[in-house]
Amino acid sequence: MTVTLLNHLAEGPASAPPLLLGPSLGTSLALWDGVAPELSTSHRVVRWDLPGHGGSAAGLIGPGATVGDLAAHVLALADALGVERFAYAGVSLGGAVGLHLAAHHPERLTSLAVVCASAHFGDAAPWRERAERVRREGMEWLLESAGARWFTPGFTVPRLLRDHREAAPEAYAACCDALAAFDLRDRLAGITVPTLLVAGRQDPATPPAHLREIADAVPGAALVELPGASHLAPAQCPRAVLTALRTQLDGPPASGMAVRREVLGGAHVDRAQARQTPFTARFQDFISRYAWGEIWTDPTLSRRERSMITLTALVAHGHGEELALHVRAARRNGLSAEEIGAVLLQTAVYCGVPAANSAFATAQRALAEEDER
Repeated sequence: MTVTLLNHLAEGPASAPPLLLGPSLGTSLALWDGVAPELSTSHRVVRWDLPGHGGSAAGLIGPGATVGDLAAHVLALADALGVERFAYAGVSLGGAVGLHLAAHHPERLTSLAVVCASAHFGDAAPWRERAERVRREGMEWLLESAGARWFTPGFTVPRLLRDHREAAPEAYAACCDALAAFDLRDRLAGITVPTLLVAGRQDPATPPAHLREIADAVPGAALVELPGASHLAPAQCPRAVLTALRTQLDGPPASGMAVRREVLGGAHVDRAQARQTPFTARFQDFISRYAWGEIWTDPTLSRRERSMITLTALVAHGHGEELALHVRAARRNGLSAEEIGAVLLQTAVYCGVPAANSAFATAQRALAEEDER
């Protein structure tokens, strides 16, 4: 049977929003090893190999190939996986594929992240010369300069260098042909997909100016520059790339501290902050980021509903001091004293009468204090 699809690795729930990740020339889907598993907690992540790289067949492209040809293979892969629309992020040549998709097939993309790439990779002649030499001599001669092109001094990823050595020369050369012919500068202003540009400040292959050119031309595009990153930023600075992509995919993190103040009251939060020590600082940060910045900001449930759930949980576990705090919070979230009483009465059935008895006493005091203010 003829292999027609790019080799790929899918991670994350099949029901989650799809995200396709594209590699750089000479690498494989391993380029995303430090980023993809984390993104798969909230997305169906599919990373793919270029033809002749990693596990993809070399015969998928030939001499004179274009970035459009590679983009067609990506769309064929998405179709085979049953993915109609998807977010996309790609590095270098993989980023060029994303730009092509955004310009020519915007209906397929929900968002685009272009990492260490360009809308035009310089004069075509050096790429054609590289392609011709690779066809004559193979890949070995390129290894001497790969580290300097990809990483800052003193950093390396042996797996990616091995992938470079093992890439099929004819397919690598065809990818060079695609880079030689690529120039999307005149189409950038027409891109309407939400776009993020990520540049490595120490990138000699596609310096920040290349990403800045795209950001200036694409309406509404955002640009992030990563200090200490060279051309393969996902391998060298995975946490920084992960943070940028999460913001692009999920939006900026909610202000947990603001929500915490709205629900619990500014006076309480100020007291908690004043009592903070180096020993408790990380815990306070955890509460603000996770409990208030992620859970309480989730729009699936209203704050009223969250208050009722929280009151029940606190009664069940006998957390009286926290219960008093959240009785007052429930009032701020719109619950009347009668509704709070109904919640506590419900707990008598499922958490036990003694627990509810104690809870009623605590709530009565808290409500009386609230009325006195």
